[in-house]
Parts: sequence; structure tokens; C-alpha cells
Amino acid sequence: MNRRNFLGMGAAALAGLALVPGMTSCNGEAKPAAKAADGKPNSNFGGVHMGTITYSWRDMPGGLENLIKYCKDANVSNLELMGNDLEACLGAPANPMMQIMQGVMGRLTPEQRQGMRGFGGLQEMMNDDEKKQMNDYNEAFANFRKNMDWDKVEETRKRFESEGIDIHIVKTQPGENSSDEDCEYAFKLAKAMGAKGVTAEMTVAAAKRCAPFAEKYDMFYCMHNHFQYATPEFAAGPDEVLAVSPNIMLNFDFAHYFGSTGKNPCDFIEKYHDRIFSMHTKDKTGPDAQTPNENQVWGQGQTPLDDVLKLVQSKYPQIYCDCELEYRVAPWSNSVKEVGTCMKYAQRVLEIG
Repeated sequence: MNRRNFLGMGAAALAGLALVPGMTSCNGEAKPAAKAADGKPNSNFGGVHMGTITYSWRDMPGGLENLIKYCKDANVSNLELMGNDLEACLGAPANPMMQIMQGVMGRLTPEQRQGMRGFGGLQEMMNDDEKKQMNDYNEAFANFRKNMDWDKVEETRKRFESEGIDIHIVKTQPGENSSDEDCEYAFKLAKAMGAKGVTAEMTVAAAKRCAPFAEKYDMFYCMHNHFQYATPEFAAGPDEVLAVSPNIMLNFDFAHYFGSTGKNPCDFIEKYHDRIFSMHTKDKTGPDAQTPNENQVWGQGQTPLDDVLKLVQSKYPQIYCDCELEYRVAPWSNSVKEVGTCMKYAQRVLEIG
């Protein structure tokens, strides 16, 4: 199988690759999966730390053992761990956000979906019942945090470590409206899990609010983008955010950047490489496509995905590259298999070329 054939494969065939125990190299020799000899996952390919955000498995049952199983099945050894996924492992009340989001998105027209701007836009679209559900949840959740069992946090960290899974980010999302207690908790929890950073949506106000806590805990506050770079505030770049503190870094979603602006993300990476801690990795169409800014199976969109991976490999291997699975999963597959397929894609680009 040569690279051109691999990139031209349909979604069904790509999904099937997740079931194949090894891949074929350019000279026809079998290439085994990149797992360690002890059976632990290993998604460090060609010097690049590939991983995933656990949001990729949002349609799968949660819990500690399930997350570890998904990592093993998909061969993922680096995690951006969603805060709600971690706290579910620790006994938090069930978060209704995913169900609410599905309900909201189901009511919107394609034009309204396209026009949404991150979580704030979602909140604006909630009805009264959905807002009440979130308010009730927030109250119960606050009580859970106040009574956190920190010994259980330590046990959970050690469980991931024992399976060879590195947690580099905990996405607890403290922001401009977070209380001191919530900010303190977010960084304390991430630190206790061995992470190097906390992520949240990019705004200048959020950076100013949370930078002191990042500095206190000697961690990074990593600013994530959806469509911000297509707005006047950030069209020229994230300089105003980065100037707040050296502990402010970027959790750069280069496909969102490309899909909303049409600009080559490699140019952005070259300019801001020393302030990019991690990147969400995926494929999309561009803003001028017939179906603009639409998630695609890796290799079938217009995002210069291979070029980004090769750039990181050749010049900036300190940047984590985390798969964020957002394309539609076919009925005969599931999100764990698809993340595994994405890991195989990255391995092929980085180790075979």
C-alpha cells in the first residue's frame, strides 16, 4: 500500500484499518503496531508525541477502566484529559452537557450551526429547561469539588501511569468568570494528575483572570481556539493574549484555524512555535469549499495535515499533537476504532513519509 493509495481510501476502508494489527511499509514488509513490548500503548511516532483528547470518545461509556481500555485499543499513550472525564472517574455527578448540546444542535439550521462561536454560542441557544438542568448540575458539582478525595486523585494518576499513559493536559476550563476557588481547584487538580497544563477557550479576559494561578502552580494556561482567528479581535494573531504572562500558551486547533480563515497553519506554527504547547489534530475543508469548514476523515479534507505533522517532526517535536475526532463515525465503526485509525495515519506519515 503506497501513501497515495492510503490517502485516497474511503471512510469505510479507513475505519477498517483500525482492525488491522499492522501496516505495510513502502517496501512491502509488514510493519507491526507501535506498541511497547509489554503491551502498553505507544503513540510517539518519529519523535512526535501523538495522542488524543478524551472528547474524541464522548459517545462511549466513561469511567477510569474504560478510558484505559480505549487508550490501549487505539494505541494512545498521550492524553489531553477532559475535566469531566476525569471527575467522572472520581465520582462526580453526571454532566448533562452532552445531551443538552445534542438537543441544541438538533434544533439549529446548518446556517445557525456554522455561525456558532464556541461554548458561549451554545449557552445562548439553550432553552429554559436546559438552563435549569445545568444550574442544578452546577450546584451538585460544586459540592463534589469542595469534598474532593485527593487520595483518590493520586490513585487515579498512578493507574494511568502504570499503563504507560501520559496526561499532559487536564481540560478543566477555568475562565474569565471563574471564582478564585474554581481557578485554584482547576490547577491543583491538573497538577495532582501530573499534567503540565490546563486548557480553556481563548479570550484576553480569561488569560488575565487565570494567569496568576498558572504562575502559582508553575503550569501552563493553554488557550484553545475555535473561530477566534476569523474575528477582528484575533485576526492579527494571539499576541495580546500571550503578552499577559509567559505561562500563557496555546492549545492550537490548526484545522479550526484553516477551516475558518483559509490560512496555512504551518505559517502560524512557524511564528508561534515557542508558545504552542499542544495542537488539536484533524482534517477539514476550507472556508471556500462547497461545504465549508466541515470535518473530514483524515487525508480527505483540505487541511495541510501531513505538512503540519512533518513540520512538528522536523523542527518542533516538543509540541503535543492530539487527535480530536469530530468527523462523522460510520455505523459499522466506533470512535475508539477511528482514533486508532488516526494514530495509524499519523504513524505512517511520520515513520514512512
